[in-house]
Amino acid sequence: MASENVYVEHCKGVNGLDKVILREIRGCSAEVSPLFPPIFRLRFLISSFLSLFSEPEVLRVMHLIIVFIDLDIVIVNCLYNETVMIFSLVTTTQILSSFSFFPLKQVYLDGGQVTSWKNEFREQLLFLSSKATFKPPNAIRGGIQICFPQFGTIGSLEQHGFARNRLWSVDRDPPPFPANTSHRAFVDLILRHSEEEVKIWPHRYECRLRVALGPGGDLMLTSRIRNTNTDGKSFTFTFAYHTYFSVTDISEVRVEGLETLDYLDNLKNRERFTEQGDALTFESEVDKVYLSTPTKIAILDHERKRTFVLRKDGLPDAVVWNPWDKKAKAMADFGDDEYKHMLCVTAACVEKPIILKPGEEWKGRLEISAVPSSYCSGQLDPRRIFLSN
Repeated sequence: MASENVYVEHCKGVNGLDKVILREIRGCSAEVSPLFPPIFRLRFLISSFLSLFSEPEVLRVMHLIIVFIDLDIVIVNCLYNETVMIFSLVTTTQILSSFSFFPLKQVYLDGGQVTSWKNEFREQLLFLSSKATFKPPNAIRGGIQICFPQFGTIGSLEQHGFARNRLWSVDRDPPPFPANTSHRAFVDLILRHSEEEVKIWPHRYECRLRVALGPGGDLMLTSRIRNTNTDGKSFTFTFAYHTYFSVTDISEVRVEGLETLDYLDNLKNRERFTEQGDALTFESEVDKVYLSTPTKIAILDHERKRTFVLRKDGLPDAVVWNPWDKKAKAMADFGDDEYKHMLCVTAACVEKPIILKPGEEWKGRLEISAVPSSYCSGQLDPRRIFLSN
């Protein structure tokens, strides 16, 4: 689904895999020039366009941005809401802020995975390995992987569970989501148990995922998992949004918001430690599960002068991972030097597994923003922290 200022496209991706693309149009703006009276042009353009598009059937489906260039520049935004046409007009002799599809996000139905998120400058914000394979049931190396019903290797299932290896479906009749989705592009996906899957994990469930694009380009993911067992049995699971961020140089990156917290070090048999010092920096391999983390975490890319801000709800833990050079070379779907340009900071529920009785539902939510690096975790607006409802 989408509001009037966005597009949702369902198409084919690499190797013929289904994917969904969400785009949002950023409106035009310009400086006013006194060269010609704007009202004269406005009357002329309105009368001209109404004569061309006078049929209500046309007005319901058209969505245009028209740019006229003369001695000055005239921009007309034509937006259609049912049978209403809205005009706005500005003139300028100097600058016109760019209008383009912004941002762009791709979601693959294979794994329910977000593989691309770009800003208004068409810069890629998520890391996707150049050697990533798009061949089910292999997981796609990069983007945002949905890890359910197990994160990592602690459990009886394959690493990170099976949700990221399964083919999801577009949910065309989802239950109401509490979040307000006006002015956003979003797509709803659903994954249900299969009979083959029940043989290795004997439970029935519905896993719903809404991927949304905010009006400012924020990326929002909301997951809802329901126990649909008919035998009265509860089940436990862990969950994570395994997110690969694109960074310029890992040695120039720091993470704020995890200072003084306890963590489990996966490189030392999950031994428990307490983080010392200030923000996290990176000089070698890291694989840590931070416990009872705040709702807000910041990743600062100094070279790019960009900060990623993560806001999360229902996901108390955060996993920080970078394979560094030795393990990077050992992974077939990962470039030898690509560790320099990525960092995983994963919103998760790992330490204390979630327990669901039949009919019960769990919800987890993640919002990611990309802002100028003049911001840090202590300076961001606290009102934007997620509300539990």
